[in-house]
Amino acid sequence: MRIGFLIALLAFFAGLGGEARAQSSGASLGTVISPILTIDSERLFVESDFGKRIASEIEAELAVLAAENRSIEAELTAEEKSLTEQRPSMSPDDFRAVADAFDERVQIIRREQLNKELEITKREEQSRLAFLQAAQPILAELMRQSEAAVILERNSIFISANSIDITDRAIARLNTTIGSGAKEGQD
Repeated sequence: MRIGFLIALLAFFAGLGGEARAQSSGASLGTVISPILTIDSERLFVESDFGKRIASEIEAELAVLAAENRSIEAELTAEEKSLTEQRPSMSPDDFRAVADAFDERVQIIRREQLNKELEITKREEQSRLAFLQAAQPILAELMRQSEAAVILERNSIFISANSIDITDRAIARLNTTIGSGAKEGQD
C-alpha cells in the first residue's frame, strides 16, 4: 500500500512539474513540456475523422459483401436441393459428374469471396498506413512543442502521468489538419 501511495505521489508531482515547466518556458497553455510523451495509437486512428471515415467505408464494403454472400448461399442451397431431387432420375456416373462440377464451382466461389474480403482488409491496412504518414508531421510538431525526444505507445507503459498523453491533442490537430482524408468531391 505504501508503494502504491509513493507511485501516485510521484505521478502527481511529475504532472505538476511538467505543467510548471510548460508555463515557465513560454509554451502555449495546455502544452506539457516533457522529454517523453505517450499516445494511444489505436484511439488516435479510431477517434479521428480520418479513422471514422475509413471505418464507415470498410463497414459498408463488408455489409455489401455479407449480403452478396447470403445471396450466393441461397442460390447454392437451392441448386444443391435441386441436384438432390434429380439424383433418383440420374445414373450414378451422371450424378457424380454434376455433383463434382457443383462442388468445384462452390470452391471457386468461396475463393473469390475470400479474396474480396482480403482485399477489403488490405485496403483498411493501407488506409492506416496512409493515416500514420499523414499524422507523422503533426506528431513531430507536438513533440517539438513539448520539447520531447520520444512518443511512446501508452498501452505499452505500466504507469505514467496522464499529463504526458497527447492523444486528445493529436486527434484535434489531425481533425483540423487532414480531416477525414477524403479527396475533394469524395465523401
